[in-house]
Amino acid sequence: MPRAQPPDTVVLFDGVCNLCNGTVLFIIDRDPDARIRFTALQSQRAAALLAPHGVVPKEEPDSFVLLQDGKLYERSTAALRVARMLKGPWRFLYAFIVVPRPLRDLVYRTIARNRYRWFGREAQCRIPTPELRARFLPETAP
Repeated sequence: MPRAQPPDTVVLFDGVCNLCNGTVLFIIDRDPDARIRFTALQSQRAAALLAPHGVVPKEEPDSFVLLQDGKLYERSTAALRVARMLKGPWRFLYAFIVVPRPLRDLVYRTIARNRYRWFGREAQCRIPTPELRARFLPETAP
């Protein structure tokens, strides 16, 4: 039996991070065509999606990850590529891709390192509402 193919565009995020959960809702609101799917980095599904790229999820995730057309993007590059897919003026944020990645990632890592302190965290991953559930991949790997 052939394995199910993952969707073309998946955002992997820290499921206990309030900033990250808010970002997912922000993306969903600006992706009316539902091109982007989501899964928490703490899930079995995330581990299965990352394994072919040689990435093992960390116990304390420190990066937003985008899997798009079989390629893996992290940190600021992932965020900018997602912004480019959104409706409205958000897509113009992609212009920052010309800023050297080490500089972009320095800003990204500063926010990532302080996100729990600034925005808080949950004890466990949030469960999506029934309306949003279709946008999320099942937690367990196929």
